[in-house]
Amino acid sequence: MAIDFKTFLKAVPYVIHSRKPVMLRGRHGVGKSELVYQMASQLGLPVVERRCSQMTEGDLLGMPSPESVEVNGHLASHFRPFSWFLRSCTEATVLFLDEVDRSTHEVGQSIMELTDSRKLAGWTLHPGTIIIAAVNGGEHGSQYQVNEMDPAQLDRFVVFDVEPSIEDWLEWGNEASETQLSSESAGWVLVNSTEERETKAGKGVHGLVWDFINQNRAHLEHSDDYEPNKVYPSRRSWKRLNDCLVNGSLLEENADQTVFFTLSQAHCGLEAAVSLLDFFKAYDRQVTWEQVVNEGLVDKTKNFDINEHAAMVEKIDAAGALSEDLSAAQLDNLAEYFKLLPAEIAMKLWSAVGKHAASSKDNIVGFHARVREVIIPLLGGTEE
Repeated sequence: MAIDFKTFLKAVPYVIHSRKPVMLRGRHGVGKSELVYQMASQLGLPVVERRCSQMTEGDLLGMPSPESVEVNGHLASHFRPFSWFLRSCTEATVLFLDEVDRSTHEVGQSIMELTDSRKLAGWTLHPGTIIIAAVNGGEHGSQYQVNEMDPAQLDRFVVFDVEPSIEDWLEWGNEASETQLSSESAGWVLVNSTEERETKAGKGVHGLVWDFINQNRAHLEHSDDYEPNKVYPSRRSWKRLNDCLVNGSLLEENADQTVFFTLSQAHCGLEAAVSLLDFFKAYDRQVTWEQVVNEGLVDKTKNFDINEHAAMVEKIDAAGALSEDLSAAQLDNLAEYFKLLPAEIAMKLWSAVGKHAASSKDNIVGFHARVREVIIPLLGGTEE
């Protein structure tokens, strides 16, 4: 059974502590590689990444050394490892073996020794090195041209089938940097260095892209069988489209919509591109969470349907406003909005406020006092 990223991140530390190899299985573009780098960052370890689909047996064994060694009075040759493997043998790293199920048979056999005994060609991995592999097999294996892994290969790993939730992506996507939300000027901005690109694009996605996915969740990724040669959206393709639009200043009001649509279609397919362009055209008419909570413009939401209200509550929660102490005016505004909500969405907002009670107890106390006459009936109680 597949698990989401939150569940995986709760379980995997126990495996890492025992230095057992981990295998992530899941569909393409869901963020497996991103997850590996996130784990490495939390552990404070560098990542040594190898694409097994591009390797030969010699890439694992190394090259014969020109220097001979003496064994029982006789000269013998030996292998020198390549720098990537030597690094994982001499310092603690996350050794990330991607596309293991697309490797040749010989490479697969070498990986079996590496994952079983933590050594290869006379070299032993550093005690602090962690092996993590990623494949597209498992439940969705029939959709990919990959090698089947036999029981002995799988037995070398602790295997996790991952199926990240939409909330996983939205939480990650909300980690947007300040530079994402504005650009230097209209028109194309050429960004040269990798560091500069990462700074400009940020870790998450632009607010417009985040709002679109939050309100149009079916467009995040394709969940059915794939037709040959058709472009489909994936979590990875949305991130790439986001970075392209941000770096090109194409999320501004005066952006070239033809270029916007062309890039969207190229990254995420026709259906997603049409919906995104319609959303982009109407985005300046959308109500922001700041207008509701900070400015008290609750009347702007009176004609919202239940989905739009749900999206607004998620925006308020994702923005982090509820984890900080709200002013009396902000609590008044939030309470007025609460009283307009359908019962199901009102409970969603109530839960969102309560979720952050540990970081801001004043919020839930003040909010409860303001909505007492509404929340008690919803909870099935009475004033008495």
